[in-house]
Amino acid sequence: MLLDKVSLNETLSRAELLLKEEQGLSPAIRAIIEILILLIRGFAGRLSINSNNSSIPPSADKKRKRGSQKEKSNKKPGGQNGHEGSRLEKSENPDEIIDIEIDKTTLPPSKYQEVGYESRQVIDFMISKIVTEYRAQVLENLAGKQYVAEFPDYVKTDVQYGYRVKSHAVYLSQFQFLPYARAQAYFEEKINIPISTGSIFNFNKEACLLLDQFDEKAKSKLLAERVLNADETGINVNKKTIWLHSISSGLWSYFYPHEKRGTDAMDEMEILPNFIGTLIHDHWKPYFTYPCKHGLCNAHHIRELPILTMKINSRGLTI
Repeated sequence: MLLDKVSLNETLSRAELLLKEEQGLSPAIRAIIEILILLIRGFAGRLSINSNNSSIPPSADKKRKRGSQKEKSNKKPGGQNGHEGSRLEKSENPDEIIDIEIDKTTLPPSKYQEVGYESRQVIDFMISKIVTEYRAQVLENLAGKQYVAEFPDYVKTDVQYGYRVKSHAVYLSQFQFLPYARAQAYFEEKINIPISTGSIFNFNKEACLLLDQFDEKAKSKLLAERVLNADETGINVNKKTIWLHSISSGLWSYFYPHEKRGTDAMDEMEILPNFIGTLIHDHWKPYFTYPCKHGLCNAHHIRELPILTMKINSRGLTI
C-alpha cells in the first residue's frame, strides 16, 4: 500500500509539472485537470488513513497490523547478563521448624555429639477457612434485666462473610477478570467456602460504593500534579463500543468510560477543566480546548516520523 501511494504521488507530481509546461490548454481545461489531480490526492490520502497517522484509535482501525510490531530479538530467553534478578531469601523467623535426626544405625561405630545443624527452607502458602466467633457477654442484674455487650460494627448478622473473603472475591472478579462462576468454584473447591454468584456481585457492588471517597481523592491528587498524561481508547461494553478516557500521573490514574469521545466525557471527569499544570497528549484537538499548558507525547512523534518521512520523499524533497 505504501509503495503504491509513493508511485501515485510521483505520477501526480509529474502530471502537474507537464501541466505547467503545456501552453496550449484553455484555462477551463487546465482548471478541470487541476481539480481532478486535487481530488485524486485527497482520495488517496483518505485510503491511507489509519491509527498510525491519524486520530483513529487502534480499536476502530480495521486495517491495522495485528500482533506485536516489535522485531524479534536474538537474545536468549531469561535474564540477560548484568540483569539484577530476584531470588528467594531465607526467613529469620520461620513459621514452622521440623528437626531431622540422623539414623545412628547408618553411621560407623563411634561416639558422637551434636555440634549444630544445617538448615534449608521451603517457602509455600496455605489456603484455609478461618471461622471467628464473637461471643458478647450477657450480664443480668438482681431484677432480671439483661445487658449484652455490643458487637463490632462490622459484625451484623449471626453468620456472614469476612472482609478478606469479600476483598479476595472482588480481586479475582475485577482485577483477574475471572467469571463469577469460576470465582465461585475457586472458593468452594479450594477454600471450602460456599459463595453464590449473587454474593460475588454484591461484593463488587459494595466495593464500588466504597470507592466514592477514593474517586474524589484521586481527582484531588491528580489536580495537584504538575504534569498529567491523557489518552482515550475504545472498549467493548455489552457488545457496544464506548470510550475509556484516562488521566494519569506517576502515582495516580483515573479511568472514565463514556459513550462519547471528547470534551463531553472529559468535562464530566472534572479534572482537565480545573487543571493548571502541563498536559501531555497525542495532539488531539479537543485537548487544546483546556487552558492548561500542553506537551506532546514523544511516543506519537516516533510513530509518526516514518509517515512524515515517506510523504517528504514522495515529493522529491530531502530532510
